[in-house]
Amino acid sequence: MTELTPALLLRAYAAGIFPMADHVGDEDLFWVDPDWRGILPLDQFHVPKSLAKVVRRDRFQVTVDRDFETVIAGCAASAPGRRSTWISHRIRGLYADLFRLGHAHSIETRLDGRLVGGLYGVRLGAAFFGESMFSRETDASKVALVHLVARLRAGGFRLLDTQFVTGHLMRFGALEIPRENYRRLLDAALAPPSGDFDALPQGLPGDAVMQAVTQTS
Repeated sequence: MTELTPALLLRAYAAGIFPMADHVGDEDLFWVDPDWRGILPLDQFHVPKSLAKVVRRDRFQVTVDRDFETVIAGCAASAPGRRSTWISHRIRGLYADLFRLGHAHSIETRLDGRLVGGLYGVRLGAAFFGESMFSRETDASKVALVHLVARLRAGGFRLLDTQFVTGHLMRFGALEIPRENYRRLLDAALAPPSGDFDALPQGLPGDAVMQAVTQTS
């Protein structure tokens, strides 16, 4: 089994590759380097009108980096139509290490104090690599994504990598680009200056979050 450390994992992200496992109980990992890469252009992020209303009403309580390991556990849990997941126990341990080093982050959504959704990913330079999200209430993960984009835009990030594109992400403006184009965007995002993930204060009302998402530079 290859010894995979947080430092090696960050070097892999900088080279444009990321690890996955075949199933949750698999201790072996494999590297993924797609021919076509999913990205979500931060300056073209689209929030559907119905979701914008949910964000502005502050239906969910949104926090940042308060419950990383529970979020990744939620992403790894079985769900309707998905009995298993690529987020293995080994992957969970590695990303928990990245979180402790300040290179992984989570956005949590709560309803009446109960964690009902969220997402997590990796930060490197001015790039954010979205890994996975989960939802136990309608719109919970979508609201987390809106808050993430607001934070990335406020912090000067230049790349939001979604790895792959799904119909869900296409609603927000996600698109596929060839590997070589992705590598150019990645190299530019890794050049100084780095993004500031904490540029946006926590606890902002939904109106301010929507303003951060939609304001022009």
